[in-house]
Amino acid sequence: MVTVRERVQLAEETLIGEYGVKSIQSKGRERYEEEDALRTCFQRDRDRILHCNAFRRLKYKTQVFLSPERDHYRTRLTHTLEVSQIARTIARSLQLNEDLTEAIALGHDLGHTPFGHAGERALDACFPEGFRHNCQSVRVVKVLEKNGKGLNLTAEVLDGIINHTSGVAETLEGRVVRLADRIAYINHDIDDAIRARVLAEDDIPADIRKILGTRRSERINTLVCSAVEHSKQDILLDPTIHQAFDQLHDFMFRMVYRNPVAKGQEGKAIKMVQQLYAYFVDHPDQLPSEYQKVLEQDGVRRAACDYIAGMTDRYAVDIYTELFVPYSWK
Repeated sequence: MVTVRERVQLAEETLIGEYGVKSIQSKGRERYEEEDALRTCFQRDRDRILHCNAFRRLKYKTQVFLSPERDHYRTRLTHTLEVSQIARTIARSLQLNEDLTEAIALGHDLGHTPFGHAGERALDACFPEGFRHNCQSVRVVKVLEKNGKGLNLTAEVLDGIINHTSGVAETLEGRVVRLADRIAYINHDIDDAIRARVLAEDDIPADIRKILGTRRSERINTLVCSAVEHSKQDILLDPTIHQAFDQLHDFMFRMVYRNPVAKGQEGKAIKMVQQLYAYFVDHPDQLPSEYQKVLEQDGVRRAACDYIAGMTDRYAVDIYTELFVPYSWK
């Protein structure tokens, strides 16, 4: 009797083009598992990521603005969902594997620190091996989730996650996520910066607005349509649009990512992360029980790094307050 999964795999032969990865072609998992009756391997990966602890914690992790006073600023979770939506649209249009694309998109930031890239820089400075959130995302799904068992994801999903910031993914689905990540964060960070009155839409240079569009939805549509139109064996943009997009990225670094209004609390966040790291290196007995196995296998610095990287913003503040702030001063 044909299973639901087998029917989906048969449909993939028609729906997925020559450059997409069909689930039956997957290189598989580190640990062998029997196939599921309902879901393909990439659908199972997507579901495992969606239901894991690290994914839920993204709700309370900073995207750009630390401790925003309103509810509409992006968090690492809403960023992830926007990346997934953009990536799926591109993948579907190019006849790539939408399930594989979605799994990579949902998992790409699982290893991100509290306090956004400020937390990442803080751990990178004090952890001897250095810290990159894409590498930590892979560590989360391979080592830290499920009490040290990991999620046992497919090779294609792991490759897409590790290469979403640098390098080149083996699959076009992974390359789509890398582009979608950039499209999402630049455009929603503009939206948040306008909401925070850090900049106005008219501050964006006129030549960039003329090419990409004057509103967020227009810019995203321009970039997505360009990717669909110009991609085949690789994921590409029209050269003129690509240049304007790079210019917009540079503009955001000058006006927002290094803006003292947007980043005014980063110095405090960096010191907080580094003090927490130093404390747990000196007091390994204070690490939670789930990190004691990491402590035994990989040492105290790795365990402290994993623990702090997994914290949400508010949990990091709570632990810091508990450790360093006198009760009468709270």
